[in-house]
Amino acid sequence: MKTFYKTIVLSDIHLGIKASKAKEVVHFLKHHKCETLILNGDIIDGWQLKKSGKWKKQHSNFFKHIISLTSKKKCQIIYLRGNHDDFLEEILPLKIGNFSIKKHYTHYGVTKKYFVTHGDIFDNVTTKLKWIAKLGDVGYTFLLWLNRHYNTYREKRGLPYYSLSQVVKAKVKSAVSFISDYENELVKVAKARKCAGIICGHIHHPAIKVIDGIEYLNSGDWVESLTALVEDTEGNWKIIYYKEWLEEYNKYLELKTNTNSISQILPKGVTIKE
Repeated sequence: MKTFYKTIVLSDIHLGIKASKAKEVVHFLKHHKCETLILNGDIIDGWQLKKSGKWKKQHSNFFKHIISLTSKKKCQIIYLRGNHDDFLEEILPLKIGNFSIKKHYTHYGVTKKYFVTHGDIFDNVTTKLKWIAKLGDVGYTFLLWLNRHYNTYREKRGLPYYSLSQVVKAKVKSAVSFISDYENELVKVAKARKCAGIICGHIHHPAIKVIDGIEYLNSGDWVESLTALVEDTEGNWKIIYYKEWLEEYNKYLELKTNTNSISQILPKGVTIKE
């Protein structure tokens, strides 16, 4: 069961921190094909690796899968540097076969042109006051730690996943205002670049909306939301939530298993079509 898309955009995987869902993102990629895969920044969390981060086997597995895609020429892979993997700035631009690392990218969709950027260059906190950003990163890391233990407690009691960090961001007025300002600034950039839309990440807030006539597309993240932004062969965009997709996938496997079991006891010549 593999679904094909023209384009898949992933951002903010944050490999190197405990909260990163590397195993889940690899599982997602193994079940989805595309012509172009855009890794839109903060794929590696260099900030945390310098402090208390830890590189795990599943983090390496992510890049093993990416390499397998490029070696078999299955798709073009564009890696855009973010603020947490800003160490890539030293080697930009870089191109090896179907794999390239850039600062930003112009994506030509089926009918429209999009400017693609991680988004941190339009965030004054991360560009001009990096020490404040890193101070905030400490608080965010603590919130993710608390979130992980809280959800372990909920899981033991059969309760669904609950994102503390997303709830906090949604209720803090300054955070809501920041997201709105961030979106509006990126829309201005798309207009300046004469593009029909902007594709970004950075703020861990997946969205598809039209702002002042410009398509604003945010791919979310793989720490809290676990989302992918995808473009089909007709140029339509949508956000895939991994947890929702996984539920559908498990239902498909269960149905397939049951169908196979039933077919084994059916009379000769009688079949079941999926």
